[in-house]
Amino acid sequence: MKRWIVAIVLCVAAWTGATVPSQARPARDTVSVALDWTPNTNHTGIYVAQKLGYYSAAGIDVKILPYASTAPETLVSHRKADFGFSYSAGVAFARAAGEDVTSVFAVLQHTALEIGVRADRTDIATPKDLDGKTYAGFGTPDEKPLLETVIRDAGGTGVFKNVTLNTSAYDAVYRGKADFTLPLATWEVIQARLAGKPLKTFKLARYGVPPEYSALIASSNAFLKADPALARRFLAATARGYQYATDHPRAAADILIAANKQVLTQPKLVYQSADLMARSYYRDASGGVGAQTLGVWKGYVGFLYAHHVLTDADGKKLTRPPDYASYFTNAYLPRKS
Repeated sequence: MKRWIVAIVLCVAAWTGATVPSQARPARDTVSVALDWTPNTNHTGIYVAQKLGYYSAAGIDVKILPYASTAPETLVSHRKADFGFSYSAGVAFARAAGEDVTSVFAVLQHTALEIGVRADRTDIATPKDLDGKTYAGFGTPDEKPLLETVIRDAGGTGVFKNVTLNTSAYDAVYRGKADFTLPLATWEVIQARLAGKPLKTFKLARYGVPPEYSALIASSNAFLKADPALARRFLAATARGYQYATDHPRAAADILIAANKQVLTQPKLVYQSADLMARSYYRDASGGVGAQTLGVWKGYVGFLYAHHVLTDADGKKLTRPPDYASYFTNAYLPRKS
């Protein structure tokens, strides 16, 4: 129940001479979180914190907004959602265009995006061999410079064909209608293996692309400044959810599946993804979850700026380097003891 509703109830009770029963449920704050896709292991910590009562203990009711046609960054910026799932490039493009969006929690501490080709493609041994091949992509501005960088770093020219297929990109590669795409190691690569269509992958960091946060939670400065205490309570409970998912990946996966039975119909995929996330992606160098570094943001957003893909609200390329420190904040995370 929102606090303003409680205030009205109390005012009416006082005016009528009535009293609020002492056993009434304590007032709760409602926080909305927009998903960036159908529920998957990037979102596990939210569902864990909800199921295990971490949000309830913090006095919060969480409303999970399913993925829709409006990007989470837009929903957050226009106060249609308090928090939303995103990734480094998503936040970078939104901020460059003047949107009020700031990353507050790194879900994945390491780049999960990789270049993927069918494992049986003997003609593609390194990214250099992608020259002249067909890329099945998603239409985001960072894809071309990212792939050009990798191919050139491997010794190629960086020239390839580009077709935008969105979610059909993976199937196009499986069926041989396209040569390569950009799957997540934590999901599509596992999914392909389980389907008997394994992928051979190339890690971006090995070929000149700076690391990024492939999954994160963002909010708006307007929301954070309006109620910093609520933001801290929400992120503290969320951090507990992701820490639990790190320490108990199988149990966390069970919670995620139980909450999304109609969507998550491949338990093996969820279990294997959860295990991989716990082993290699959720934790930072200190073993914690959620914190971000200026180095990662400066490296990746600087890469986008250098390749002229950051544009303002009028579609014009940025002519000055962004204020990288403004793209994220750790100020609302629980303090380490």
